[in-house]
Amino acid sequence: MKIIIVGATGTIGKHVVKALESAHEIVKVGSKSGDFQVDISSLESIESLFKQVGPFDALVSAAGDAHFGPLPQMTDSDFRKGVDSKLMGQVNLVLIGQKYINPKGSFTLTSGSLAEDPIIYGSAVSAINGALNGFIKGASLELENGVRINAVAPGVVEESPAYFPYFPGDIPVKMHRVAQAYYKSVMGGQTGQVYFVPG
Repeated sequence: MKIIIVGATGTIGKHVVKALESAHEIVKVGSKSGDFQVDISSLESIESLFKQVGPFDALVSAAGDAHFGPLPQMTDSDFRKGVDSKLMGQVNLVLIGQKYINPKGSFTLTSGSLAEDPIIYGSAVSAINGALNGFIKGASLELENGVRINAVAPGVVEESPAYFPYFPGDIPVKMHRVAQAYYKSVMGGQTGQVYFVPG
């Protein structure tokens, strides 16, 4: 398969590449590195990416920023950081990408455990993750030509120790377990699923 991985050099993305590259053609996409570059907050940039890459069989998105911080100090622009990037950036990869994906292809987006298990300072991220999960379930009913869509929702991962203090009592998730959830989404047959990956 020809698989686009957005965020291919990131903490999670590089492990997804390793899980899939031995048997498939991987198109590595980053904001500043990779085979192609994209700004997922820009519709024009996303459209340009798909025009350059051409038809593909699967897309994995391990990209998108969102705001962590105390609610009393949170501003509209803080919250919109996640709306414009992690939420609409990934949604638009699907809305635009559906014109280029091959029949029976798949989209796999990234939400996170905070949709169901919130933490202090994480209210904006919880909202974004929850919205993504809702989009996955709704979009799965309408994508055409047998195209599937799922999300992977990891907890705090072992390679992000800076976030450990925000997740008291949580066991960091092993990266191979996270990568296997993406592998399952791409290679399996399910759609409309959110694969939670706890520690």
